[in-house]
Parts: sequence; C-alpha cells; structure tokens
Amino acid sequence: MSRVAHILLVEDSRMDIELTLNAFREHRLGNTLHVTTNGNDAMDYLLGEGRYGDRGAFPLPDLVLLDLKMPVMDGFEVLRRIKATPILKRVPIIILSSSKDEGDRVMTYDTGANSYLVKPVSFAGFLEVVGRIETYWLTLNVPPPFTEI
Repeated sequence: MSRVAHILLVEDSRMDIELTLNAFREHRLGNTLHVTTNGNDAMDYLLGEGRYGDRGAFPLPDLVLLDLKMPVMDGFEVLRRIKATPILKRVPIIILSSSKDEGDRVMTYDTGANSYLVKPVSFAGFLEVVGRIETYWLTLNVPPPFTEI
C-alpha cells in the first residue's frame, strides 16, 4: 500500500495484545494498529458508533485481525455481523486464533473470513506471522474498493 494502513485488532487477551503490538513495532511497520478488547467494541468501532464516532480518529480499517474466543460477543458473531453489513462486508478479515479446531476453521471460512492463522507459541513465530501479514495483505494484495460511510 502506498499509504498508511489501518488495522483493527480485536483481542481480549492483554498478553496477546502486547505480543501483537511488540511484533508490529519490531517489524517497524508504519501502519496504525487500533485495538478493541471485545466484540461489542469492535462492532462500535467498525460502524463508527459511540466513542468511535470520529472517523478521523477511528477510520474504517483496511484489515481486521480477529480473535475467536472472546466473552460476550465472540469472534464468530463479529464475523457474521461484519459480513452481513454492506458497508463492512469487503473489509478483509484475518482470524488470528489459538484454536486449531477444524470446526472453527470451517465455520469462519463459511462465514466469509479471508484467512485463518493459528497464533504461534513463540515470539519469533509471531514475528514471522506479522511479517507475512504485512507482505501479503498490506503489500501484494489488491484490496477491494470500499464505499465511504
């Protein structure tokens, strides 16, 4: 991408949030990483509602990194709502989960996820994943056109 990409990380684990932020810093990626810690906040962010109403401060993301196993509204429901919302359905969604369960993978792809990545256990492995996300999703991939809100 020739401009700064906005990435929304939807993750309830403080440790995984810090790991992701550190991996992005380590790669010196110039992208902006916004974080929400539950599905309700993620949907508010994506729809520009509530405290996320300022699209200048909280722009529609170019990419969403979505955890599946969260309390209240899990990642499956967030994914369903994103793909059912016309202004959001083209936003690429990468599932970033510790689950290796085949049923989870099937359900997310059937619901419209663009990719499914299993969180590596080591920081070195996580660094590699972040580098590949940057290379493919933010450099090589030609994103879909978006309709402005």
